[in-house]
Amino acid sequence: MSHWIAVPVVLPSLLAPFIVLLLRHDIVLQRVFSVAGTAALVLVAAALAVASAAGAVEVYALGNWPAPFGIVLVLDRLSALMVLLTALLGLAVVLYAIGSGWDRRGRHFHALFQFQLMGICGAFLTGDVFNLFVFFEVLLIASYGLMIHGGGADRLRAGVQYVVYNLAGSTLFLFALGTLYGVTGTLNMADLALRTAALPPGDAALVRVAAVLLLAVFAVKAALVPLHFWLPGTYAAAPAPVAALFAILTKVGAYAILRVYTLVFAPGAAATGALAGEILMPAALVTLAVGTIGVMGARDLGRLAAHAGVASMGTLLLAIALFTPAATAAALYYLVHSTLAGAALFLVVDLVAERRRAGARIDPAAPFAQSGLIAALFFVAAIGVAGMPPLSGFLGKLLVMDAARPSDAMALIWATILVTSLVAVVGFARAGSTVFWRAEGEATAAAPPPGAALPLTATIALLAALGLLAVLAGPVIAFLEATAAQLYAPGAYIDAVLGPRQGG
Repeated sequence: MSHWIAVPVVLPSLLAPFIVLLLRHDIVLQRVFSVAGTAALVLVAAALAVASAAGAVEVYALGNWPAPFGIVLVLDRLSALMVLLTALLGLAVVLYAIGSGWDRRGRHFHALFQFQLMGICGAFLTGDVFNLFVFFEVLLIASYGLMIHGGGADRLRAGVQYVVYNLAGSTLFLFALGTLYGVTGTLNMADLALRTAALPPGDAALVRVAAVLLLAVFAVKAALVPLHFWLPGTYAAAPAPVAALFAILTKVGAYAILRVYTLVFAPGAAATGALAGEILMPAALVTLAVGTIGVMGARDLGRLAAHAGVASMGTLLLAIALFTPAATAAALYYLVHSTLAGAALFLVVDLVAERRRAGARIDPAAPFAQSGLIAALFFVAAIGVAGMPPLSGFLGKLLVMDAARPSDAMALIWATILVTSLVAVVGFARAGSTVFWRAEGEATAAAPPPGAALPLTATIALLAALGLLAVLAGPVIAFLEATAAQLYAPGAYIDAVLGPRQGG
């Protein structure tokens, strides 16, 4: 199985240049290979998830160079879960892009899409902090190309802002890596876990500096207030399939926080202590409040969906900031839910914008084709994003609140989650009633646009996954509890990467 660990990185990295070099003039073949490659990625990711469920940590050493000197990819329950989520989301997004014709509106959509999958999967599988930086840069390059796909001044402006902001984060990342390597002499995560634990007291201050810099970098990726300014404009301006795929990008930042601050800077470590949780908790509370206020005040559906994404990251990072196994299991459940719900909401927004004379603006307008069906989809997506029963968002928020009970900040956490959930419901109700019920003028053509079945199918599939996640909550939560337990007992990870003698 160890060789299969590299497939989620190698497959899209080979498919992308193949599409550019040989298929760039044939959109039909591009679609065939892109869908086939993404479907194959789903199968491989599912097999890796099944293999990881037994609890063993598997390692693939590139070039057969042993860690910490060589590059390693590491498969545990968390990385397998994230790769599978990426693959499933990627398949739904590429089908939507094909059915809606978004892939025709610019050049090299499918090649950039595959490079994006490569970067995301690589970030989840790498066992080295420097290669985490490398895969972040792959993400940045591919996502910028996807961001400006189709052109337009607004899209280009948002894309430039997105790149500049993330390049600043990349610069901080390099400073953090330089500081960390200067103190420890390694950037392999498992090796870092051992060396940071054994550092003399005189080097603790530098390690804390590196830990804070890394947290700032990951906060940029996770759109944590006050480092979230790039997200609303970027996601609202991006093509709908791209914005839906970007729902997983903020989760890369959340994943990095979980991985690094339970392995390299473990909670209670002498050098860093509870530093990460102390910084994350107040920032996450503010992020949840700011995102929800944005939902209430949004003037178009794209901005509403983008601000809802900020709010969902606040809830997710609230759970992560507690740094307990129960809270981490709740965070992972909410992570899966919020990724699927956020992506589905962006696709529903595009369905509205493509059929409605007023586009995605939250203004009264004439009825449009399939308005009843799309209104129902918006209603389901809104329930999921706001965290109302019976979908998985409700269970996710309950799990987060239950995990917060031992915390000294329990009252504040509960009050923030409950109040913001109510405000989000009001914001979505205002938008939905204005767009779908306050009709003005004559109806547009009743016939749906050509190829409407595939986008609707992809959107419905994502929404159905929210219901399935709620129905299968028992076994899913059991897997996530085991995943969290594995994170907080990193000995098996260290032994798998470095060998029992070093890891023990």
